[in-house]
Amino acid sequence: MIGNFFKEFFGVFFGGVLGFFFAGPSVGNYGGIFGALYQMFNIPAYIEIFQSYSDKLNAGSWVLAALCILLVIAAFVAIIWLAIHFGKRFFKRIFGDKVLNQDLMDEINNLKRELIKTTREKDRILGLKIAYQGYDVTEGEEGEDVSTAKKEGESRFYKLTEVDARYNAEEYSEPEFDREISLQDLCTRFRNYASNNPDRPWRKLYYDPKVVRLFFASMATTRLIILQGISGTGKTSLPECIGHFLFNPTTIASVQPSWRDRTELFGYFNEFTKRFNETEVLKAMYDATYNESVYITVLDEMNIARVEYYFAEMLSILEMPSRDQWVVDLVPSGWPSDPKHVHKGRFRLPENMWFVGTANNDDSTFAISDKVYDRGMPININSKAEPFDAPVTEGVSLSYKHLEGMFKEAQEKYRVSDENLKKFEAMDNYVIEHFRLAFGNRIVKQLREFVPVYVACGGTEIDGLDYVLCNKILRKFESLNLAYIRDEVDDYIQYLDDTFGSENMGECKEYLNRLKKLF
Repeated sequence: MIGNFFKEFFGVFFGGVLGFFFAGPSVGNYGGIFGALYQMFNIPAYIEIFQSYSDKLNAGSWVLAALCILLVIAAFVAIIWLAIHFGKRFFKRIFGDKVLNQDLMDEINNLKRELIKTTREKDRILGLKIAYQGYDVTEGEEGEDVSTAKKEGESRFYKLTEVDARYNAEEYSEPEFDREISLQDLCTRFRNYASNNPDRPWRKLYYDPKVVRLFFASMATTRLIILQGISGTGKTSLPECIGHFLFNPTTIASVQPSWRDRTELFGYFNEFTKRFNETEVLKAMYDATYNESVYITVLDEMNIARVEYYFAEMLSILEMPSRDQWVVDLVPSGWPSDPKHVHKGRFRLPENMWFVGTANNDDSTFAISDKVYDRGMPININSKAEPFDAPVTEGVSLSYKHLEGMFKEAQEKYRVSDENLKKFEAMDNYVIEHFRLAFGNRIVKQLREFVPVYVACGGTEIDGLDYVLCNKILRKFESLNLAYIRDEVDDYIQYLDDTFGSENMGECKEYLNRLKKLF
């Protein structure tokens, strides 16, 4: 009798177990896995079996029947445990990265809070130092020391207020600008000035005519020029010398590895001392708002820190189509004692300032990103020009309005020919097909602005096109898998020969041949 009981009892249970492997409509009332589970733990069926054998089992048989019930309960618990266990693993696999990312974001936020605390502590120590040097310190709310280093009515922008005072002085007068000089004369005179000038006769600098043309043509295209190449070829001295040539000394800002944000360029407001710590770059910008002279600021060793960190805001602002949008927020609100050209804490960037970054590519520097390259104009200086004899040449006092007027005149007079524009359009399709790269509207716009001015400076249209193609487009090849494009490079060189002539596009071909050596 007990044998029949076990047969029927375990028939229900193991029938469900087999249903996991042979699931079908015949297993349970639901079919599939759920039908198998229903079969295994079919409580009504178990009750019915117990009722049918209740009067036929003795005491020992009831003990064995109780063990059967415990076995079913244990199986049920085991299945629940396995479901929870594998559910956790599945959840971790699907959502683990999101959880990890959230942990990282929390850690970053904690670090930011610690940085803010450290900055406040630094400002507090600076305030105590200022107080020690002779300023008064009064006690504020809850016993907190509050520096009164800034006297009542005194401007919180010390350097900018000095600029206001200098330009408001009666003895200041605007220089007499040369409004007759042409672009080609400008390039020639600067080259002779660098070689032989009365201001610094002990320092003779020699520049290739092409480099000088590239520099002034780049000024017509963007406010950011990148001079890159090996050390000692005159990358810093070129913009410095141009500043002396234009009777407006260049501002040189030596980039430090610690530069992380815009405060390195503009400075920051110290809540403790109630002063704005201005930089020399901000002072030069403010000075430029008072006159029409051409201003140049050098970011020396610009890629010793990440350019897209500390110069990101400037890159975005200088891309704005209207110069009325060239505005930065220096402080949250305005004070009556603020400088004349700082309105409600906001400062409009001058139209007559260009930024020149010098870059070396070595192990101590960061790679300059495409975002920066696309918005700037790179000039490669990898060799020294040969010395030449030049007459003693004076500098030129130049108005930026006259300079930009010459740029616009050249862009009208020496427009890129329709034939070459069509060739570039066809080459865009070729590069997309073979290298999966595209020019973009920004580069086409720069092409139309740069090449005519390069021609007006004494160059040729084909050489200007060669420069733009090599330094704005082919440069992107370095980000590709060189082994992948190996077979395409020779075909592309042949395409350039067929399209522009074998005697042209020399800079592009030289660059492509250097790439081949890296295979």
